[in-house]
Amino acid sequence: MPEVPETLDGAFVLHDFRVLDRAAWQELPSTSRQAAADELRVLYEELLGAEEQGRGSSGVYRVVGHKADLLFLSLRDSVEELAEVEAALDRTRFAAWARRTYSYLSVVELSTHGSGGSAKELRERPEIRERLYPRLPRTRYLSFYPMSKRRGEAHNWYLLTQEERRDLMRSHGAIGRKYQGVVRQIISGSMGLDDWEWGVDLFSDDALAFKKIVYEMRFDEVSARYGLFGPFFTCVRLEPSTLAAYLHSLAPER
Repeated sequence: MPEVPETLDGAFVLHDFRVLDRAAWQELPSTSRQAAADELRVLYEELLGAEEQGRGSSGVYRVVGHKADLLFLSLRDSVEELAEVEAALDRTRFAAWARRTYSYLSVVELSTHGSGGSAKELRERPEIRERLYPRLPRTRYLSFYPMSKRRGEAHNWYLLTQEERRDLMRSHGAIGRKYQGVVRQIISGSMGLDDWEWGVDLFSDDALAFKKIVYEMRFDEVSARYGLFGPFFTCVRLEPSTLAAYLHSLAPER
């Protein structure tokens, strides 16, 4: 059996995708829509306030395309805390018109491949803790996708030796470093937590950068031989004021 690499695990992550029943939303009296939008804005402000106090991180995003309307993305120290964030959203009046279309649960993960220290030593480093418990970057765009490594008859990632995996990931990581300062990423592990093996969040102020980095990585051996990819979600970050404006735009005054 190949040696199982140790991982460092940090904040739990929940991607909560919602689609709005637009017909029902538009039929609401304007005062009801206003009250629901204001309540959701206040909740978002409270989540951002918790972030300033060091209690996790949150963001709300407009999803471009048909897969959802909004993404509520949260990082917390425990699954219970994520469940409470989810419940707080479900208690709002807005939730009556917002059906969950997809969700993804994972935990921020760092590999110890070539790290030069034990897991305990690494965890005590400030720069490592910052990566394990990150704040969501306030970039304009987000791209999220789940992925797994192939376990087929011809190519099976989990039967490679640790040295083989380390060598393959070294070239894979070199591509990512080319986009340093343009694309930031948060990798979260989801084995035993959700349907895929990892969740990948890419953050940038340039949406085209997502295409470029993923396209280049497809030619790398790690992706070409072993990568399996789920659906991609492209999103635009909203702040409390722009969230309310977005909801109001979905029901123009007649």
